[in-house]
Amino acid sequence: MIVEVNLLDGSPLQLEISSKATGEDLIEAITKSINLLEKDYFGVTHYDKKDQTRIWVQNDRKLNKQMKEPLKCWFQVRFYPPDPAQLSEDITRYQLCLQIQQDVKSGKLPCSFVTHALLGAYLVQSELGDYDPVDHGLSTDYIRDFDFAPNQSEDLLERIMEVHKTLK
Repeated sequence: MIVEVNLLDGSPLQLEISSKATGEDLIEAITKSINLLEKDYFGVTHYDKKDQTRIWVQNDRKLNKQMKEPLKCWFQVRFYPPDPAQLSEDITRYQLCLQIQQDVKSGKLPCSFVTHALLGAYLVQSELGDYDPVDHGLSTDYIRDFDFAPNQSEDLLERIMEVHKTLK
């Protein structure tokens, strides 16, 4: 059977798995396809039409007992490590950052204005590099297409630009 998985970076992944596959088998297939070794922190959710909510796929149960066709699910962080510095793989840290970024953007993880500005500036720094008035201009237009917060304002964009200018 075919399972469509939405990964944390937003890309779709189609997997062909056995009709007898369990949630654990699905996690194994996903983590193998993205070269993720530290898989204990991750899980899969699916949309339950009856309750109209996303629920976690149980690792020890068969998928066909938990999900209805078409099989569509979301790869997500299930548990955050107590000390992320002890993670051994960069890909694990990257996946955790993608989840945090999604949660901040959606409002699921609330942040103050100052925290949104700082995180936004770090995101811009990672995507565009150091601020350069020649490349980026003197207005917030260069960051307008980024999605930083649920209710993004011009004030937030201006603050992100100010902080981005200070990062090196």
